[in-house]
Amino acid sequence: MFRIGPYSINSKVILAPMAGITDRPFRQLCRRLGAGMTVSEMVISDTTFWKTRKSAYRLDHTGEITPRSVQIAGADPVMMAEAARMNAARGAQIIDINMGCPAKKVCNRAAGSALMREPELVKEILEAVVKAVDLPVTLKMRTGWCHDSRNAVELARMAQAIGIQALAVHGRTRADGYRGDAEYDTIMRIRDVIEIPLFANGDINSPKKAKQVLDETGADAVMIGRAAQGRPWLFREINHYLQTEQILPSASLNEISQIMQQHLQELHLFYGELLGVKISRKHIGWYMQHFEQGQAFRKHFNTIESAELQSSALAEFLATQCRTAA
Repeated sequence: MFRIGPYSINSKVILAPMAGITDRPFRQLCRRLGAGMTVSEMVISDTTFWKTRKSAYRLDHTGEITPRSVQIAGADPVMMAEAARMNAARGAQIIDINMGCPAKKVCNRAAGSALMREPELVKEILEAVVKAVDLPVTLKMRTGWCHDSRNAVELARMAQAIGIQALAVHGRTRADGYRGDAEYDTIMRIRDVIEIPLFANGDINSPKKAKQVLDETGADAVMIGRAAQGRPWLFREINHYLQTEQILPSASLNEISQIMQQHLQELHLFYGELLGVKISRKHIGWYMQHFEQGQAFRKHFNTIESAELQSSALAEFLATQCRTAA
């Protein structure tokens, strides 16, 4: 479909990086269900923090399918360059720079979307990272810091000139957060000034919406974030619609049950029992939107403190739901 450096991406649907969500088990699940590429959770550029348990999980890419894209965040060009080099040494195949995160704890450090207020610093960071590694470097950003400061078109042109090899744009300013409708017209204007692959992000939650956004913006792919939570088969549905313009039948309860149980098992294996039990609660909670009794079960599931009991409770709930639907 398109290329990022030496890598051919055969799907127009990409999983967006989301802190605390796009861990290795979720990335691998989304790839199996049709995502052409996934991007890791944001990794802080200050490598002195990489010895923490959280960073250890975020830096683990064992067994992942090519290409392995790792997102780094920071505001210091030297630190960002070093983070890129160290991630390359750990198996990253694409380095993605975070210039889109709206979280206060990130922006307060002048990183994430806060960088959009400082084009000269952005230039220094992009140049430093591109020079630091022999890997493709990509960039994710928003349309600007606020409505009176939309500078994404200018930054996109600069990024391409420096050597950024793909660009993802969330169609909102930092001030918008996740409120209001995504502004696809800005993404369309970016398409007019760059030739590198462009990914449209924001409010894409159905196959028809994905096609509409691709047609409207001229982007090479859509990037899916929140809509994939509890619905990772959305990638498959979008791929099918883009290829055939036919709506793929919804995943059956039996298939959803299998996906959920496998996902739970992989979370337990990846994080271990103590952390796996805690992290699985949010993922299983998102899946519960598909079940009439989902919210009641979610409350019960969140009280369970062991991996074995979580697995057995989920299996029992899903078996009951499938029998009822039969």
